[in-house]
Amino acid sequence: MKRVKILVIDDDESLRRVLEYNLAQEGYAVLTASSGEQGLHLLKKEGADLVVTDVRMAGMDGLQVLAEVRKVDLNIQVIILTAFGTIEMAVEAMKAGAFHYISKPFNRDELKLTIKKALQLKALERENVALRQELQTRLGLDAIIAESPPMKQILEMLERVAPTETTVLILGESGTGKELIARAIHANSSRATGPFVAVNCAAIPENLLESELFGHVKGAFTGAIRDRVGKFEAAEGGTIFLDEIGEMRPDLQVKILRCLEERSLERVGDNRLIRVDVRILAATNKDLTKAIQAGEFREDLYYRLNVVPLSIPPLRERREDIRPLAQHFLKRLGAQPRLIIAPDAFQALETYDWPGNVRELENALERAMIFHRGDVITLADLPETIRTPKAREAAALPVSLPEAGLSLEEVEKELILRALQKHDWNQSRAARYLGITRHTLLYRMEKHSIARPGGRGGQGEEEKAE
Repeated sequence: MKRVKILVIDDDESLRRVLEYNLAQEGYAVLTASSGEQGLHLLKKEGADLVVTDVRMAGMDGLQVLAEVRKVDLNIQVIILTAFGTIEMAVEAMKAGAFHYISKPFNRDELKLTIKKALQLKALERENVALRQELQTRLGLDAIIAESPPMKQILEMLERVAPTETTVLILGESGTGKELIARAIHANSSRATGPFVAVNCAAIPENLLESELFGHVKGAFTGAIRDRVGKFEAAEGGTIFLDEIGEMRPDLQVKILRCLEERSLERVGDNRLIRVDVRILAATNKDLTKAIQAGEFREDLYYRLNVVPLSIPPLRERREDIRPLAQHFLKRLGAQPRLIIAPDAFQALETYDWPGNVRELENALERAMIFHRGDVITLADLPETIRTPKAREAAALPVSLPEAGLSLEEVEKELILRALQKHDWNQSRAARYLGITRHTLLYRMEKHSIARPGGRGGQGEEEKAE
């Protein structure tokens, strides 16, 4: 194992020898220098993990040594040795980036502890750099599987838009990986070191969403016992991702528009403007142009969000990505390198229509990982809807087609009725089953004049059922 190397710089020969002996006793490799100039020469030639230097020396003093060390490598920690009369100088050194100072005559235990802490900080900084690099790789453009022409085109657009401050609207069906795209934009932007805050606007109750986004002050409403910072403030200096923004009620849309245009917000219960520096990314699986026509979405907000639209194709339209995606998920799920997918199983994966898109593919492979035996995932290990043609047809088309034909409105109404009946008219569960929000389900129930037989099942019963 490589020993930690410490460079000692001091013009007092006896002190250098004492330091060299003590540090060698602790198992460190020690280099010594009698001047700042000589020490820097050694540092550039031999390298070091830590520098211990006197603050007052002939020629180059400790402050100058510190400045030059930081030019060589910012990760090298510097400990200052100081006499009583030079403590102020040592404090100046710490302000300039030194780790700590030790007063002369020094205590051996104090020296050991200070060096240990300095090296721990250095190791932590290295670990943080490695983690940031790993995160950049994992969430960057390299993390996006793109073998199909449509996804290659998406990647090209991402490379152009990510480094900018442009607002991006990500469109696509549920499960296509819209949040992954948003994270990749953030990871490849100038805000990469800042926070990435994701908010699913459909998953938060409408009466709580405003407070969640913008925060609130104490006493703003019942239960507001203290001031609370919202998601926008939490994303300061970074990126906020508003997923399923099409489900947001119009009065909140106005406040989002204000944030976009004025870069400011008001907490709930307060009229003070708070400046925010965030990049806004948004996503939806909803046709916003139709929502505008229906009066459900503000046209001015749509045009502010839709500066650069990115339409993520569903998995059935990029079948070239299925095989590499499958291999990627197996690796991520911890599969052994020897594990393979049988040819007939791959064929089933590549011919299935994937209504749940990439998310459904990942879930299918996770199931296969549980049930497979040996080193091969067989067709039998896949869910029935994928491996059986009849089951696939039934899953893709849950409504029978009469000879006389029927309208899409009738199909939608029938699907909603079946989902509600299947889940004993529990609206939340039925909505999740259909892949929509409860708010959307209620809207479509009203649209099709769907009501529970007998008129039972109000809001209170719904909440109780949950």
